[in-house]
Amino acid sequence: MLVSELKPLEEILGYLGDEKNIFIVGCKGCAEACETGGEKSVLEMKKKLEDAGKKITGYCIIDFLCDKALTKLRLATWTDRILDSDSLLIMSCGVGVQVASAVVDKVCHPATNTLSLGGRQGEWRGEERCAECGDCLLDYTGGICPITACTKGLINGPCGGSKDGKCEHQPDVRDCGWKLIYERLKKLGRLDKLREIVPPKNFARAEPQKRLRNTSLWALELEAKQPEVEQVETS
Repeated sequence: MLVSELKPLEEILGYLGDEKNIFIVGCKGCAEACETGGEKSVLEMKKKLEDAGKKITGYCIIDFLCDKALTKLRLATWTDRILDSDSLLIMSCGVGVQVASAVVDKVCHPATNTLSLGGRQGEWRGEERCAECGDCLLDYTGGICPITACTKGLINGPCGGSKDGKCEHQPDVRDCGWKLIYERLKKLGRLDKLREIVPPKNFARAEPQKRLRNTSLWALELEAKQPEVEQVETS
């Protein structure tokens, strides 16, 4: 279970900027359980964006956005609407945003922040990973998480140790995360994003709010993280 909460509307509108035509993608998995990505939440977001002067070209709700094959198949049925859009707004965890960014040649904006509860998580077959940092940066990095793609978790560009596009930590098997981000931003025509300085992350934001800690989701996560206690027989 990846628990998420919606970003402030002002932040989302800041991402969208002058873009007028927006396609919304929701998720019926973890995001729906958190009321950040199911049909109800998508329709509420649609109205808010329309009230702000945006045109919603369409919306699609996918069972599990973390499933790349399923997401690619479902979004393909909306190709015409997506081509008519300036960008996509993704209402899911960070994994879903990364998957959508990988299968669609359009800018994908995150609508949520993903929070860590420290318990068990679902499993997905893809290579995308979410650090559950509580303050999603995927809008700045073209849908590639700098914290998980970069072995050092750098958020303002690469270190000086990469060589020939490979990470100095694992040069035989791992590409430099920031090389991947650069290539993605170049493909999207958004290299100007690299000029923006991201302030140091406040990881305290990853602490779920009280309203989430009072739900059954929190109880399940607490139960999952309890250490097993070895039973010792006494005579």
